[in-house]
Amino acid sequence: MDFLKRLEEHRSLEKQLAWEGTFEEYLQIVRKSPHVCQLAHSRIYEMIRAAGVEELEGGVKRYKFFANELFGIDRTLEKLVEEYFHPAARRLDVRKRILLLMGPVSGGKSTLVAMLKRGLEKFSRTDAGALYGIKGCPMHEEPLHLIPRELREDFQKEYGVYIEGELCPACRLMVESEYGGRIEKVPVERVFLSEENRIGIGTFTPSDPKSQDIADLTGSVDFSTIAEYGSESDPRAYRFDGELNIANRGIMEFQEMLKCDEKFLWNLLSLSQEGNFKAGRFALIYADEMIVAHTNENEYKAFIANKKNEALQSRIIVMKIPYNLRVSDEVKIYDKLIKQSDLKDIHIAPHALKVASIFSVLSRLKESKKQGMDVLKKMKLYDGEDVEGFKQKDLTELQNEHLDEGMSGVDPRYVINRLSSALIRTSTKCINPLDVLRALKDGLDQHASITREERDRLLNFISIARKEYDELAKKEVQKAFVYSFEESARVLFDNYLDNVEAYCNGTKLKDPITDEEMEPDEKLMRSIEEQIGVSENAKKAFREEILIRLSSYARKGKRFDYRSHERLREAVERKLFADLKDVVKITTSTKTPDKEQLKRLNEVSARLIESHGYCPICANELLKYVGSLLSR
Repeated sequence: MDFLKRLEEHRSLEKQLAWEGTFEEYLQIVRKSPHVCQLAHSRIYEMIRAAGVEELEGGVKRYKFFANELFGIDRTLEKLVEEYFHPAARRLDVRKRILLLMGPVSGGKSTLVAMLKRGLEKFSRTDAGALYGIKGCPMHEEPLHLIPRELREDFQKEYGVYIEGELCPACRLMVESEYGGRIEKVPVERVFLSEENRIGIGTFTPSDPKSQDIADLTGSVDFSTIAEYGSESDPRAYRFDGELNIANRGIMEFQEMLKCDEKFLWNLLSLSQEGNFKAGRFALIYADEMIVAHTNENEYKAFIANKKNEALQSRIIVMKIPYNLRVSDEVKIYDKLIKQSDLKDIHIAPHALKVASIFSVLSRLKESKKQGMDVLKKMKLYDGEDVEGFKQKDLTELQNEHLDEGMSGVDPRYVINRLSSALIRTSTKCINPLDVLRALKDGLDQHASITREERDRLLNFISIARKEYDELAKKEVQKAFVYSFEESARVLFDNYLDNVEAYCNGTKLKDPITDEEMEPDEKLMRSIEEQIGVSENAKKAFREEILIRLSSYARKGKRFDYRSHERLREAVERKLFADLKDVVKITTSTKTPDKEQLKRLNEVSARLIESHGYCPICANELLKYVGSLLSR
């Protein structure tokens, strides 16, 4: 009953949103809300902006409009919005260009276009995105086109609204024959953009060049009416139902544009530059629409190599859409795709999607020429971690080293296909990281199109992902063995800081129980620093750097904890794990645990399930696996 109620509410809302009136009444709406007259590019830009913008580290803007569907390409999306949509919204020349999204397969190009389409449909139902059209117009055109060209300058002065475009042939005939030129009486209605209803959103897909007709783009003559109207040049004898016609006021997606026959592309020359196109035996027809196409790099190279395409090249803005290069965002991509499937009853163990993401991202990265930088370090740095010898401030320099980075590598579709294979084949209700790595490896064996050299390279990345998982698995179990790992780490960290402060300031510490003064505990400090390779000669500089960081945080009123310094966090964790290693090793690797060991294993397993997202199956497998790792 609740759903039926919602259905009734939906119908009621649709009725409330609908509006019909005369052009005279429409002018009152324009005076009150001039944004209803904005052009297509401006409406799309306002739609993206209305969803919100946040600034990330490094000054990169994240547009929330794309946040739930596209991950890890914030820099690319910022460039798209700031370099194309924003100037196009201000009526600069880029709006007269075709937007060509170029990138590798399964990189998000189609998703991006689909989001713009769905977004426009919803936005046209809001006050901010409202638009109106001449009732009965096959192209749902802007009613202000009714105003004669001679009066437009006066209208702009009075209303502050810019008018662009002319009446379509059908409306011109209707105004003269039905209303005798009295434009104020012409009916106007609110327009709701819809791909299904073919209003303001069009999609053109090339097919066999022999059977494809240019009418698919520009409309066609209705021969059944020729006898009635007597001429092909009568608008009533023409169907204005091509994709360019119906996409007026919104978006026209040109799928696989560069595979299209040349005669179809010629129609875009006039539309992209002048904002109009030729259809039938009519004068040029005005269209206010954004044309977006997508292609891969090989097709684009073949396109620009053809001298015949030079005229169209200058009317195209190419926006590269690379693969995501952040492991944490790649996990979100796989998680989204799996949630769209019907495999909700199968549990995916922690880190299963992460190992797949590590493999994918490594395959997309290019070797750096910087000394001490390898692809694994680069991957971690890209994902927000500081690594030995490099910090986040080095990121821009690394990203500028290879401007085509992310344009090749393993695509998400391959990984999802392998994950699907592992999910369906598994006999249990849980899939773990080792199952995922095995599925990825088996997929390479079945992949006939890759070279032996490429296969060996990808196998090496699977091996690296396995090593990364081994470390993650050991840490997960070791953390679970410490009932309160965070608390233990904090106590050890605070103890270390107290000793470092006393060492650097040349002071002594007080025993908390006896109040006796003591020298800084050199043995404790070294036991932590040695975990990350700080030598005896380098210890003084390292401790002073920690103290400077501590002072900096204090001045800013921020708390300096063990996570505030990446290397120190690693050192504290390693020290805790080193102290625990023997206990964990003996408990997890024994084949016949005694009563005390069994109790501890059950406690650890329960903690993994309650606090770390494991199920009984993968928690048990993790403990066995870590036991085998530690006993090697």
